[in-house]
This record gives sequence, C-alpha cells and structure tokens, in this order.
Amino acid sequence: MTRRFGTPPSPADFEALAHAAFARIPAPFAQHLEGITVHVEEFADEQTLREMEIEDPFQLTGLYHGRSMDIDSVWISGELPPRITLYRQPLLAEWCETEVALEDLVAHVVIHEVGHHFGLSDEDMHALEDGVR
Repeated sequence: MTRRFGTPPSPADFEALAHAAFARIPAPFAQHLEGITVHVEEFADEQTLREMEIEDPFQLTGLYHGRSMDIDSVWISGELPPRITLYRQPLLAEWCETEVALEDLVAHVVIHEVGHHFGLSDEDMHALEDGVR
C-alpha cells in the first residue's frame, strides 16, 4: 500500500494482503497450504508474549499456530486447522519506521510463518534469507 495520511489499513486490509501473499507462493509449496487460516489481531496477548519470552509487544509481528508438517502432516481429529496470526499494530509501526512497502512487509511475515508450517526454525529461515542476499 502506498503511504498516505488518513485511516490506517484495517484488519480486513491486512487479511487481503496476507491472502495475496499466499497466492504468490509457488508450487509445490502452495498445495500444502490448504486449510491454513489467517487472523489479524492488534497485539499478541500476554500469555503468548510470555510463552515467546517477548517483553515488548511491538516485537512480535506474526505467529504460526499449529502442527508443522515435519511432525505430522495429517491433522489429528479434534485439532483446529493451522493458522497464521498477524499482529496489526507492530506491523503498522514497522511500516511507519521503515521504507518497506506494507505489501512486502506482510508478505515477508506470512512467508516466514509458512516456513514454520513446513517445520523450518527461525534460524533455518534466517540462513535461507542470508543466502539469498
């Protein structure tokens, strides 16, 4: 989204950006994303921040919830489907503080969380990103 003054992008705008990012993920990865839902919240709740050992709620922009494919690729009966939660306020703050387009920022977070769906750790993903640069 082009930066302009006025009302900040809504949760629905963030959800649309996330779905656009999903649409750009190539095969064969895309076929393994069916059923992942996207949720937008203002901030992570206190319990999530404690579990992640994060003190500043602005430090968490997204989170994958679910069983990664490397552990079990079939949902166990009674489990909720995997989901990605985007945290709107931290993403808005990062967008305002950087020169990164909001579409690119949301896509980066979505792809990072999709990496967790495939069983990649944060360290794995940082190594892959460093290898691309």
